Amino acid sequence: MIAMTHKHNFSAGPCILPQSVFEKAAEAVRDFKGKGLSILEISHRSTDFVEVMENARSLVRRLLDVPASHEVLFLQGGASLGFHIAALNFMKINGKGGYVHTGTWAGKAIEEGRKVGEAVVVASSEDDDFRYIPTDFEVPDDLDYLHITTNNTIRGTQFKSPPRTSVPLIADMSSDIFSKPVDVSKYDLIYAGAQKNLGPAGATLYIVRKDALGGTGRDLPSMLDLRKHIEKDSMYNTPPVFSVYVSMLNLEWLEAQGGVEEMEKRNRAKADLLYSELDANDLFEGTVVVEDRSVMNATFRLKDESLAQRFGRLAEEAGISGIKGHRSVGGYRASMYNALSLESVEVLVGAMKALRE
Repeated sequence: MIAMTHKHNFSAGPCILPQSVFEKAAEAVRDFKGKGLSILEISHRSTDFVEVMENARSLVRRLLDVPASHEVLFLQGGASLGFHIAALNFMKINGKGGYVHTGTWAGKAIEEGRKVGEAVVVASSEDDDFRYIPTDFEVPDDLDYLHITTNNTIRGTQFKSPPRTSVPLIADMSSDIFSKPVDVSKYDLIYAGAQKNLGPAGATLYIVRKDALGGTGRDLPSMLDLRKHIEKDSMYNTPPVFSVYVSMLNLEWLEAQGGVEEMEKRNRAKADLLYSELDANDLFEGTVVVEDRSVMNATFRLKDESLAQRFGRLAEEAGISGIKGHRSVGGYRASMYNALSLESVEVLVGAMKALRE
């Protein structure tokens, strides 16, 4: 076997995963459970894979303390399809959905909502280039739902708590789910692409309040109707087998580490370390207001761009990967998902300190 060179992976996605998960997944690709077949070729209707799916869903329930009122699904299409599925399953004919606009992905959710019906922006931080999370706004009580994006990977902002609302609350939690405890009962729908903090690209997690469905008056396409997938236990069609399997392995690892409560402590320690250096180092500046900084994705830039080449060399020499900012905003972005170690953040902070020397 060829040894891999260790990198400190700050990529925003696909996500970093624990080494033990990679090892178990690699073994399952060669031979799944000693069956003489790969996980990539077993039947998705077999008892072995049904057990994988049920275990993955049960782990979600345990880790997030999902109430019996909600169903857990692993589907396909990513959060980009989730934007549309959310609107289709919750916006009534001649109704309207409300959205909080906090950046690129929230904007895409709004676009998809407008393809279904009336999508109303009830609050936005666009006036300050999405540098903050709106808080002081009224939610009209005639909305079919309010949609938020809990963590913004591109801009580096994060809701610290959900907005108070009397209408159903929907959240795209793609990039901070499982990073901390969540009161699932407050949400009628949570959806999350796996590739940020859950598993490899290919699966999308949905957690939906069952009695909130079926009231739109729409005749939905079967593949976009969450009720159909609930009826078939996430197996209405061929599921993304490998992505679900690796997500299951990652959730098992997470549970063994102490669950989302432990992840919250670790993630806070990593974020505190990086933001402390960012505030102390006069060569860098953060790009969002302090109180809304994301624990998952720290965004920053050099005050003097002539230092970019030198900082790039320092990062490369230290084995740092994936800190280039999104192409739409530039600068730097350090994504600190669950499996990223504190040691990796210490290495990044070391490179930032070395730039001052």
